[in-house]
Amino acid sequence: MLLLLLGIVLLHVAGLVLLFVSTIVSVWTTGETGSSDLWMNCSTANGGYHCDPATTGEWIQAVQALMILSIIFSCLALFLFFCQLFTLQKGGRFFLTGTFQILASLFVMSGAIIYTVMSPQWVPGTDAFGYSYIMAWVAFPLALISGLIYVILRKRE
Repeated sequence: MLLLLLGIVLLHVAGLVLLFVSTIVSVWTTGETGSSDLWMNCSTANGGYHCDPATTGEWIQAVQALMILSIIFSCLALFLFFCQLFTLQKGGRFFLTGTFQILASLFVMSGAIIYTVMSPQWVPGTDAFGYSYIMAWVAFPLALISGLIYVILRKRE
């Protein structure tokens, strides 16, 4: 049982690290002339490097909010798991922890979908999606799987 709990915690932490990195690192789209992320759109022009803040529309603010919410809910889920691990009765399920983690996965999925649909309006068409964008998509199934495992998991002695 201890190895199962350790595996679940490691899965949760891996998803949380991916959420942090994908939200902070500035490589959601990348190209020859620059890169952009949730916070800045940077490009090289005339030998200089120019960055514009991500204030081009409400959609980028929605993506920012959803990614931050996913991090908050995932952190809360991890905290709640440890609290429930010591306070939950024998045979109880980790419903609250699982719900928070599933919500975190839905938030990151929604943010990545919005970015996928709306980013062509903000970044040049020649740019490709970067590794932070891919990390966000990888964090989605990790968070969803760990949330479902939390819901199924029963506390034993």
